[in-house]
Amino acid sequence: MSKPHHQGFSLLEMTIVLVILALVMGGMLMPLQAQLEYQKLRQTNQSLTEIKDALIGFAMIHGRLPCPSYITNPAHADFGVEVAPCDATMTSDGYLPWRTLGVNETDAWRIKQGSASGGMVGYWRYRVDKNFTTNIQLNTSFANNLSIVNSHGNHITTTSERPVAIIYSTGKNLSADGENADYEATSGTYQSDVQSTHFDDLLIWVTRPLLMYRMVSAGKLAS
Repeated sequence: MSKPHHQGFSLLEMTIVLVILALVMGGMLMPLQAQLEYQKLRQTNQSLTEIKDALIGFAMIHGRLPCPSYITNPAHADFGVEVAPCDATMTSDGYLPWRTLGVNETDAWRIKQGSASGGMVGYWRYRVDKNFTTNIQLNTSFANNLSIVNSHGNHITTTSERPVAIIYSTGKNLSADGENADYEATSGTYQSDVQSTHFDDLLIWVTRPLLMYRMVSAGKLAS
């Protein structure tokens, strides 16, 4: 009597099966990654909106906008706190004083700051016109010619009503892109644009008309 013949998968067949499984899993993984990135983008945009409201709220209470934070050592007692009064030279755009404002510490792509040399990756960048960091009045004018442009160099903000505060996230690539990568002491040009492979910063700003309106409505300024 002949022995029964047991059929099984050959090495070639097993290889084909593994390749198919890898393709299927890869196809499932990409949409998941896209969903996670979309969630981070949405979370960061929501945080920026909350930060804008917090800055205006701070001005309504204190009559001024907060100064930036320059402390990068997480062990320092004033980490995340504004350095007031503001540096007269304003030698950098600094970081948002998140503890002073009571908002999220970082964007959704953060890398926890473990030491003073950690790079502050994912921490909000912040620039403020120094004339609006002390006793804002209806006639308070601009000290800095801050402006926002798009990737084509076209101005998004007007020259007569410049931003008084700018906040941005460096996005997924964790690095300031375009105009945001260069600090300009007097005429600070910043960039806001659609997400692309070359630019993924997320930027928001506070205008003087909006700030004045909210302060007048709160009774902080006489109309």
